[in-house]
Amino acid sequence: VQFVESGGGRVQAGGSLRLSCAASGSIRRLNAMGWYRQAPGKQRELVAVITSSGSTNLADSVKGRFTISRDNAKNTVYLQMNSLKPEDTAVYYCNAQVVTTTLPYSYWGQGTHVTVSS
Repeated sequence: VQFVESGGGRVQAGGSLRLSCAASGSIRRLNAMGWYRQAPGKQRELVAVITSSGSTNLADSVKGRFTISRDNAKNTVYLQMNSLKPEDTAVYYCNAQVVTTTLPYSYWGQGTHVTVSS
């Protein structure tokens, strides 16, 4: 199973970015998919998660600014980030619970950098 993440970059505060993560390989089913982030010197934290049926959960720090969505036909999850703040600066990692045979396993993307300047 491979993930290809894209959409990171540098943006000024108040700007927007859209992250994408496409999964490929021997995938029988994708369960929950999500985005995590890790800022320098901090632990990795959950940003947003979406189930296979479309239910979502977002961290309080991004509610009202970020939206998570997925395209099941493309095995892709998206994170639309609006009204970005300098404290959103981090490496963003895609995660998915992937069923290849019978049981789900957690897979991670390689990470994409997001830098928000003030």
